[in-house]
Amino acid sequence: MLLIYPPLAKPSEPPAGIAQLAGALADHGHPCTLLDASLEGLLYLLNLPATHNDTWSRRAYRLLQGNINILRSQAEYGNFARYQRAVADVNRVVELAGRSHQLSLSLANYQDRTLSPLQSTDLLYAAEHPQENIFYSYFSKRLEQLLAEKQPVMVGFSLNYLSQALCTFAMIGFLKKQWAGLPVVLGGGLVTSWLRNPCWNNPFAGLIDHWVAGPGEKPLLRLLGTKNLSAHYSADYQDLPLRDYLAPGFILPYAASSGCYWNKCSFCPERAEENPYQQTPVHHVLRDISRLTEQTTPALLHFLDNAVSPALMQALVAQPPGTPWYGFARVNPLLADLDFCQKLRKSGCLMLKLGLESGDQAVLDAMHKGIELPMVSQVLTALHQAGIASYVYLLFGTPYESSNEARKTLEFTAAHSEAITFLNLAIFNMPVCGPEAPNLAVTDFYHGDLSLYTNFQHPKGWHRHLVRQFLDKEFKRHPAIAPIIRRDPPLFTSNHAAFFCCPNTKIKK
Repeated sequence: MLLIYPPLAKPSEPPAGIAQLAGALADHGHPCTLLDASLEGLLYLLNLPATHNDTWSRRAYRLLQGNINILRSQAEYGNFARYQRAVADVNRVVELAGRSHQLSLSLANYQDRTLSPLQSTDLLYAAEHPQENIFYSYFSKRLEQLLAEKQPVMVGFSLNYLSQALCTFAMIGFLKKQWAGLPVVLGGGLVTSWLRNPCWNNPFAGLIDHWVAGPGEKPLLRLLGTKNLSAHYSADYQDLPLRDYLAPGFILPYAASSGCYWNKCSFCPERAEENPYQQTPVHHVLRDISRLTEQTTPALLHFLDNAVSPALMQALVAQPPGTPWYGFARVNPLLADLDFCQKLRKSGCLMLKLGLESGDQAVLDAMHKGIELPMVSQVLTALHQAGIASYVYLLFGTPYESSNEARKTLEFTAAHSEAITFLNLAIFNMPVCGPEAPNLAVTDFYHGDLSLYTNFQHPKGWHRHLVRQFLDKEFKRHPAIAPIIRRDPPLFTSNHAAFFCCPNTKIKK
């Protein structure tokens, strides 16, 4: 089988989904080839001839390989200005490559100015005209080569982000034109969201042979005729170009669970899509990590869980993985304990991402977040004192928030600015299939039959344009908050942030 991760996603680490599938297939003796077409496609674009001759573009092309080397060197992360310039210059080359195809292209995104990934007719157009895709010269030759060499019985695509959708369908369209009888399987995060939408009505009959929602190991094995399935499979990354990613060493992605163990927050996509929580037993997790780190010698371990469970944190303290690590965590009493946080830091924890969302208790209660602001303060302080960076996520414009509550979030953030290392600011999107949507007046958010979100009349008049004005003119300009915003790694954001938390590359607070 051939498993493909299509363009375009951030090129900082390998795709965990197809590696997980590869491990499951290998356990049952099914030959499997992995193709990270996102990374390979991006490197293909970076090797195209120069197309512009202005001063910045000439510099970006001339210094391209040196800048790529900077992004792959831990020592270079000690100079944040040099890192920023390297990212900007590499991104400039990608941006220029996209212009000839009417694309807004970057290291982190693919946006077509004429076709929308939210419109099924546009995705069908991409499948019918694959030669118009910017990556066509790359993927047509690469797929011909792999299909001739490997002769797979089936091809699977892992479609996780909107930025991958048009390229995914272009690649599928090419396959269907050249190998009409070859079955195509489509799964991944974005596909799961489509299929879990109660209004889903398959517009791609005849193009996609099999659909998979949620974890794909068992559905894929069943398609291949395997009946006696195991309860647990470990990922296999060995078929991927582990040293080619734009990061200072191999980042090992690992998911110890799927879904969310809290699963009560209002407007959460996990809850809206009714994704069940499934936790891999801790002893399996520790065994997997030990085996994978021995095989791949990673520079960083990235937990992909919606929230690393307290039980897993305690296990990592008791049996450190031997590799620096980071991931999402819920605010909980363990993290308010300085002694535990110090042990967590000794286990290799460099950074924790915390979904705070709001600095107003009433908003948190209305969202059923299950956290109290005094404990948030204790957690931020304990993490800071233990030397663990915090990447705090804030969400503005929920139906429970007005400008008054938003300013309380500003005040809370400013008061804890010394303990907050990084910030992610987002404006609320209403899930189209969320249980709360029927209680609000909704309208089209993005035009397209595949849109995952809907617009709504804010009950407090705190509409998106007002939220955006508040963030740009007030929140981001606060003297205690502006320095936090400025130190976020451009484009790569949290995917590179932990590398700036290593002892030899500490960023200034």
